[in-house]
Amino acid sequence: MNEVFEFNPARLTLARKRRGMTKTKLASAIGPVDLRSVSAYESGEFSPDGERLELIAKALGFPVEFFCGDDLEVLSPDAASFRAMSKMTAGQKDMALGAGAIALLVNGWIEERFELPAANLPDLSRERSPEAAADSLRRLWGLGELPIKNTIHLLESKGVRVFSLSVDAAEVDAFSMWRGNTPFVFLNTKKSAEHSRFDAGHELGHLVMHRHGAPQGQDAEREANAFASAFLMPRASVLANAPRMATVDHLIKLKKYWTVSVAALAYRLHTVSILTEWHYRTLCIEIASRGYRKREPEEAQRETSQILAKVFTALREEKLSKGDIAKDLRVASEEIEQLVFGLAIVGLTGAGSAGGSVNRQRQHLRVVGSND
Repeated sequence: MNEVFEFNPARLTLARKRRGMTKTKLASAIGPVDLRSVSAYESGEFSPDGERLELIAKALGFPVEFFCGDDLEVLSPDAASFRAMSKMTAGQKDMALGAGAIALLVNGWIEERFELPAANLPDLSRERSPEAAADSLRRLWGLGELPIKNTIHLLESKGVRVFSLSVDAAEVDAFSMWRGNTPFVFLNTKKSAEHSRFDAGHELGHLVMHRHGAPQGQDAEREANAFASAFLMPRASVLANAPRMATVDHLIKLKKYWTVSVAALAYRLHTVSILTEWHYRTLCIEIASRGYRKREPEEAQRETSQILAKVFTALREEKLSKGDIAKDLRVASEEIEQLVFGLAIVGLTGAGSAGGSVNRQRQHLRVVGSND
């Protein structure tokens, strides 16, 4: 390795956690190296030599250049709300937070070139209940009682940055956070479309109800669930459309109106007192027996991002590829792909420009048709 640069130990820690690796596992991957050496690299006690750094970069899937430069913003577990916190391992949480740190890099790169919608999320922490908060938000946003056609478009139109959470684990559904005045939501796009929509509503609940308090614990999760249920399925709309003696087959047809899962719809019918406790439990048993907890029947079309699609289209016109973005950010192209997996129809493929980043006037991007 001919290039000389200053090693940044904090970037090594971030890269290792992004891959969900322990120090012991990393030591084994770049061996023969003992655990103390890896700890010393990360503490800044001493730096790896060029050959060892090449091995570290290969083991972690990051370019060597990533390990130099300024400190990156590290996400604290206390600053993020995780959809299924109690089920996650420490490694899974580290991987998710590592993805969030890379997303901040990508978002910063995009915002230097594009003017994105400003955040327009009210503070609803003083509402008397999650149901009241959902009603207030619908009223403030002029949504009425209509179904929300695309939750991602809606969130983006209100200034939320939506990225994909590429962690291949069923326990990792979604998480959200505020960074300054910008809200972020990360969705696991490997889930069903209905599941992802509910996750988006759940994280929106955290953003508007729990901004000024640590959004952790079972109470906060229950509140976010109740918010998502009421936000996606307004009480008046449910009461007007749902049958009193619903069967699972009824629910499969009816769920398409609000684009929610069969299980979520059954729960909502119970909370608005359309279903008795006995009727609800009977439906839950049948839903589980049909396998609909793991496989959603007649799944809806997956939602995509307008913002990312517009960004990528504009970059393609400038002959910029994902490789150019990755080079600017000193990350692997796969990192960018994973952050937009399933969210953007338009990809950044091709040879790209020889010079990488370009200086150009910032383009103003807005989201349209979020609930048309």
